[in-house]
Amino acid sequence: MYKPFQEHLERELFQRFDLKSRPIPPGLEFNVSDRGRNPATIRSWCYECPELRKIRYTYIDAGESAQIFNSVIYPSHGYDLPLLGVDFLSFGKVKNLIVLDFQPLFQDLDYQNKYIKPLQTLHGKYPDLAQDLEMKFYDANQYFSKYLLFAKTDAPTVATRVFDAFKDYLDLYWQLLENASPLTDASDIQRIVKAQKDYDRYSAERDPASGLFGSYFGHEWSEKFLYGFLFEDAVPLAVAS
Repeated sequence: MYKPFQEHLERELFQRFDLKSRPIPPGLEFNVSDRGRNPATIRSWCYECPELRKIRYTYIDAGESAQIFNSVIYPSHGYDLPLLGVDFLSFGKVKNLIVLDFQPLFQDLDYQNKYIKPLQTLHGKYPDLAQDLEMKFYDANQYFSKYLLFAKTDAPTVATRVFDAFKDYLDLYWQLLENASPLTDASDIQRIVKAQKDYDRYSAERDPASGLFGSYFGHEWSEKFLYGFLFEDAVPLAVAS
C-alpha cells in the first residue's frame, strides 16, 4: 500500500541531493519473520548528504495483515530545521493510521514562526487528515507541531489525499531547507546536536513500534533495531544505569 510513498521519497532524494549510503549495523537492514498470520519482512535504507545527516526509512510488509512505512529525516547539525517525521500504518483493509509532521526541536515562538507557521496554509488543505485523536504514547506539545497530520482513514484516502499531503509536505520541507542559512557559531551547532540527541532519547523511550517489532522479530532484535538504528543517539535504560 505504501510502496508508492517510498518510491516517491527515493526519487525526490536522489534527484535533489548528492546522497551517500549511511551504514546500517549488520543484521538490522533486513529481517524475515513467520510468527504472524502472514510472513513479514522488514527492510531499511539509510543515506546522508551535506544538508541531511541521516535519512532513514523502513518498510514492513506482512501482506494483508500489515503494511508499515516509517521515515525520519534529520538535518545536518549545521541547520536548525525540524525533523521530518512520517509514520503510515495499515492493519488489514480497514485500519489505517497516518502521522506526518515537521517535528520541531524547540518550542519558542521565534522557532515556531520560522519553521512551523509556514505549514499553516498547507495543513488547511487537509482538514480530514487532521483529526483530534488522542496521543497515547507521546506528549503532543513536545516534538510535534500544531500542524500535524494525524488521522485514521480508509485505503482509498491513503492512495489519494494522504499521498497528496505527503508530496506537499515534502515539497515544503525541501523549500525550507533550501532557504535555510547554515549555522556558523559553535555553540549554536552544539545546541542542535543536543536537541537531536534529546529527540532520539525521548522517541526511543516512547515509541510504541518497539512492541510491534518485537511481536514479529523478537525482543532482542527489536531492541537492537531501536537503539542501533532508529534512534542511535539514545542509550537503553539498562545500559545507562
